[in-house]
Amino acid sequence: MLGTFTFHNPTKLYFGENALEGLSEELPKYGKTVQLIYGGGSIKRNGVYDAVVKILHDCGKTVVEDGGVMPNPTVKKLYEGVRIAREHKVDLLLAVGGGSCCDYAKAVSVSVHEPEDPWEKYFARYEDPTCEIVPVGCVLTMAGTGSEMNGGSVITNPAQKMKIGKVFDERVNPKFSILNPKFTYTLPMRQTVSGIYDIFSHISEQYFSGTDDNVSDALSEALMRSVVNASRIIVRDPENYEARSNIMWAATWALNNLVGCGKTEDWMVHMLGQALGAYTDATHGLTLAAVSLPYYRLVMPYGLLKFVRFAKEVWHIDPAGKTNKQIAEAGLSAMHAWMQEIGVAVSMRDLGATEDMIEGIADATILMDGVGYHTLTRDEVVRILKESL
Repeated sequence: MLGTFTFHNPTKLYFGENALEGLSEELPKYGKTVQLIYGGGSIKRNGVYDAVVKILHDCGKTVVEDGGVMPNPTVKKLYEGVRIAREHKVDLLLAVGGGSCCDYAKAVSVSVHEPEDPWEKYFARYEDPTCEIVPVGCVLTMAGTGSEMNGGSVITNPAQKMKIGKVFDERVNPKFSILNPKFTYTLPMRQTVSGIYDIFSHISEQYFSGTDDNVSDALSEALMRSVVNASRIIVRDPENYEARSNIMWAATWALNNLVGCGKTEDWMVHMLGQALGAYTDATHGLTLAAVSLPYYRLVMPYGLLKFVRFAKEVWHIDPAGKTNKQIAEAGLSAMHAWMQEIGVAVSMRDLGATEDMIEGIADATILMDGVGYHTLTRDEVVRILKESL
């Protein structure tokens, strides 16, 4: 049965080809100065930047630029964003880009009025904000993280070789998010499939916990099937609107707390992937892909019946003549084949990791206790990382 839970998500979404019109509806709710946050400049090449800036100016906003947000936002960049926001007394942080821009905007939002070092307070000590929070809005250009409808933020500290995610409460959620699937058409395929695997991993990490039959797991199975089907279309036809819209919508529902309702959840794949990312600066979804299969093969015996269900419901494995172990293994083999089909990394070596990094990555991996089917030991982390090579 489902555990006791409270579900509340205050983010307002505008979805579809005309979703950007929602920005004009939202902007009058906030003050005059907007900090425009974006990444490496792709939004200037594909026309999204010009469209957003025009709306900002039409609504009488003063625009303060904050570009250059990297795929794994660093603590140094966070300090820069806080400085910009303080100097200009910004009223709204508008992230235009993918999950990294949204994550970064949320980290800035809780840090502008915080007198302490935000890295130490939020990411090292995992404390919650007690200061005023600057509101965030998002215009999404990449589907994957679900950051457009949650309070999560991941920041990297290269000096400490640490990449840490902090989940803030709903006060930090974006106030609104604009989701136009066409904005994802121009993404390089490597980024597209990275985002797709990030979605799949978000769902599976919530799914692989608990032993009961519940609505949350049924929703997760449907979402995973949809992601697999749409991904296969996108790698053949990158501008297929239906497939792109299904991926974008699945990404949002994968991590807006819905499918985690009543679940204990297991986020060890993220802990492993984030530690790997801290050492390689590799794209987030690909780091998850590289460690997933060795992790799931290790924990499968501890949650065998759920892996059997996964094989049958998501991958349509025929159970006839097979033991439960064989069914579960066939499911993971089907998952592996799909990962290879869409072109995500299935080895840490593909992401630049080397054997001499393993001990450091293991040290940087946060061990989560009692949330999944099995609590890892450090030796098991090392074993997973070696198998990932």
